[in-house]
Amino acid sequence: MNIESARRQMVEQQIRTWDVFDPSLLSAFNGVPRHRFVPEECTEVAYADTEIPLPHGQCMLRPNIIGRMLQAVKITPADSVLEVGTGTGYVTACLAQLAHSITSIDIYPEFVDAAAERLTDLGVDNVTLECMDAVSQLPGGKFDAIVISASMPELDPRFVEALHASGRLFVVVGKRPVMYAMLVTRRADGNMDTAELFETDIPPLITSQRRGEFSF
Repeated sequence: MNIESARRQMVEQQIRTWDVFDPSLLSAFNGVPRHRFVPEECTEVAYADTEIPLPHGQCMLRPNIIGRMLQAVKITPADSVLEVGTGTGYVTACLAQLAHSITSIDIYPEFVDAAAERLTDLGVDNVTLECMDAVSQLPGGKFDAIVISASMPELDPRFVEALHASGRLFVVVGKRPVMYAMLVTRRADGNMDTAELFETDIPPLITSQRRGEFSF
């Protein structure tokens, strides 16, 4: 596989064609070596238009889904970002090229440890990784943007409360087979605006799946 050619094709034929045009975001996709973040046995499909399976029933999302997710929240160089679902660290690395600082959490220690090693190898130094169950706990402080790379049956208001005024949240809400990617923006008065972006189907947050539904 020609890595550079495969990466360009991913950006031009998968991400751009799904209405992702932000130049800084496309530059981030071109700059992050996705093949360094996939399981070794999946290297040949690192840049393919497909989900890549991970342990614990998780997956790396398709590149076009990631593109729409990151474009929706409009990351700026001054932003502090919370990522829920570190996974392999690929989205984390893309976010690190766009934002001032990233806090990324995952429920699985092995994911956090492996992502930390990959990010260190690539010289990424604006990311804080934590092992944490987002259903029961979130890092302290507020964020300019939050991206959640897993679904939940209904919107958890704690994520909106963790945003600064004008902060943006990307979340997938619903139950299989019907889920909707949503952009939630927190207004200055503490209320929120929501917009449905597209239909999709991605794995749920682990503990929300075990409990069947959230209770707040």
